[in-house]
Amino acid sequence: MQNDGLPTTNKTVMTGARAIIRCMRTEGVQKIFCVPGESYLPVLDAIYDESSIDLISARHESGAAFMAEGYAKSSGNPGVVMATRGVGAANLSIGVHTAYQDSTPMVVLLGQVHSKFRGREGFQEVDLDQYFKHIAKWAVEIKDAERVPEMMHRAFRIAQSGRPGPVVIALPEDMLIKEEKMQFGTPFKKSRPRPSQHEIAEVEKRLRHAQRPVIIAGGGVKLAQAEDVLVQFAERYHLPVMAAFRRHDVFPNDHPAYIGHLGLGTHRNLIESIRQSDFILALGTRLSEVTTQDYSIISPDQTLIHIDIDSETLGKVYTPDVGIVSDSREALQDLLKMNIKSEWDNWVYERRQSYLESSSLPVGDGIINTDVMDVLQKTLPSNAIITNDAGNFAGWLHAYYQFKEKNTYIGPTSGAMGYGMPAAIGAKLANPTRTVLSLSGDGGFMMTLQELETAVRYQIPIISIVFNNQMYGTIRMHQELHYPNNVIGTDLGQVRFGDLAKSMQAVGNTVNSKGEFEYALLEAIKNNQPTVLEVNTDPNRISVTSTIEELRSRF
Repeated sequence: MQNDGLPTTNKTVMTGARAIIRCMRTEGVQKIFCVPGESYLPVLDAIYDESSIDLISARHESGAAFMAEGYAKSSGNPGVVMATRGVGAANLSIGVHTAYQDSTPMVVLLGQVHSKFRGREGFQEVDLDQYFKHIAKWAVEIKDAERVPEMMHRAFRIAQSGRPGPVVIALPEDMLIKEEKMQFGTPFKKSRPRPSQHEIAEVEKRLRHAQRPVIIAGGGVKLAQAEDVLVQFAERYHLPVMAAFRRHDVFPNDHPAYIGHLGLGTHRNLIESIRQSDFILALGTRLSEVTTQDYSIISPDQTLIHIDIDSETLGKVYTPDVGIVSDSREALQDLLKMNIKSEWDNWVYERRQSYLESSSLPVGDGIINTDVMDVLQKTLPSNAIITNDAGNFAGWLHAYYQFKEKNTYIGPTSGAMGYGMPAAIGAKLANPTRTVLSLSGDGGFMMTLQELETAVRYQIPIISIVFNNQMYGTIRMHQELHYPNNVIGTDLGQVRFGDLAKSMQAVGNTVNSKGEFEYALLEAIKNNQPTVLEVNTDPNRISVTSTIEELRSRF
């Protein structure tokens, strides 16, 4: 973010609320998401007078938080979200948790009760810093107005430095209207640590002896904007690359060195790429439960090189043979200087072929989810941004859709339902010229459906695809696996999402075939309006590989 040219060392008398917005402007904030609350009205009033910042008022705090998180992922800048006291804070906490697990920079401002009322169980009182401390990088209450610049600049630094994440700031309402002399700082500039020459030599020595090396590339590569350097690195040494969970766009999926995505329901052929490898370069990934398939696919017999900007990530799950604290881009640029002759062409070809066999789109299988992926692949611009909710519908996206350009995928590694559509709103605001669409199931979409009205009100032309099978599909699948035929709690009622969209002045269409979907999608792209495409799916087709009947037949 760039300095706005304002003097930063002079002292100016202003209220705490206006100092907050002054800091926001200095840090380059352009969008703020919120549900308004009386506890922080002075901050809203300060935004009213600040022409450089747009306020997006959502229908629910969870939607606002997901918008901010999606905006941050898509823009590379911190997402900013505001809510009121305990009730609003509780509602947006799902977005804070998502940002924490996804390493997304976010600054959360929460109104707090008057200082004189603290400890009396005042109206909507919650100890906000204690409430959020386990799912935030830093949580603090600003008690003195004169310390607003100090705390705000620190918040932006913490949110963006090292492993990025959410910072939560509580704002007592009396502090917001108090005037003090304020001294402002300069905007945050990200530091980029790099490996030592000794560490590069250690990697080079071990890679020389590798027979079946694999790179696992995670969100740290995206945060460092190192995707292009990763391509250079993979090409120079002829190394195969796998994407960590929901980091599909970290490496072009159509590249000969790409060998798959480590996610939920990953095909066993792709998992074998890790099991058979003898050298793993984990780059900018925390080697999560999902990426490592329940911590099962990495063994002490394999050489593990782990590179991450956060020292606490190294050795948290697996003890690396070489652990390097470094920005991914800086590390890759230094690793490009290694003097190693590639001898892995056959290995890369073998694993690439395995990926192609397991991810080939089975066109004509009669499953509408497959048809949707085929149409999306053929119709969407290559730079279109796809966001997705949690749900079994995402299995088709993960298995078959190819992301060919960087910064084209946004999804929650936390598995948060209701994420897809509001995240698409945030992504579209960050990239107004690009096609942005979300994929959701009927269960998840219903959780933040109200934000469609937000998209209409602000004229944000996103496309929302809803796979409707009238159930909580993921939970139903596990229910059938463990308790076949004992269906309870997972069936949902019939909702006409196309009609709901129309009632909010959005475009709504319900489709039942590949041809209908293709026509509706082309119209949605052309019309450039908030649009919902409801896809009626077969409830029996519970996942990419199984039907409910097939699951039951195993018992």
